[in-house]
Amino acid sequence: MINILISKKEQMKHLPCLIAEALHAAYNANNSCSLKHARRAGMSLREIALSPSNTVEVLYNDHHLWLTGWLRRKLGCPESAADLAQDTFIRVLSAREAPTLIEPRAFLTTVAKRVLFNFYRRQDLERAYLDALAQMPEHVAPSEEERAIILQTLMELDQLLDGLPTQVKRAFLLAQLDGLTYAQIGAELGISIATVKRHLNKAAMRCYFAL
Repeated sequence: MINILISKKEQMKHLPCLIAEALHAAYNANNSCSLKHARRAGMSLREIALSPSNTVEVLYNDHHLWLTGWLRRKLGCPESAADLAQDTFIRVLSAREAPTLIEPRAFLTTVAKRVLFNFYRRQDLERAYLDALAQMPEHVAPSEEERAIILQTLMELDQLLDGLPTQVKRAFLLAQLDGLTYAQIGAELGISIATVKRHLNKAAMRCYFAL
């Protein structure tokens, strides 16, 4: 996966700074709404007891309207709520085994919270990307097609690095997108070269296991 992302970067040599700036901005936003919602992710799916009583079809028929209403109260937007409700059931449908649950609404709420987190995270990245884009001279601004590629690359990079500490993510971006040396990364982040190497090794392991 990382090779694909780097290949995309090479195809847009005049744009890596834009990608890096957007990701740096998103990772530096410690008070962003996505972080707040991440803390509300709720119980693990493994913590919900299963029974052979419900199928995905029954879940949809019995709880789709309820879930859409729950999401609408969270988002304040009927259209987004309807979209995320569909995304939630698609996730359930895509599971290796069809869920059979004692508490179907608790299960759906847990899945929907994860979908919400991704929704808010995408908003954070889009906002940071647009802020970075607005600072570019108009004559070098990317085309609509390039913008779509950049945003998709941002999302893939974010998903690839998901779960890593913010400083590890920043070290990886500084190395891969900004092309900084260990010493330069250490100076930028205020850490030792040895720590930089540990951070990059951790990120490299994440990329390896994502392949």
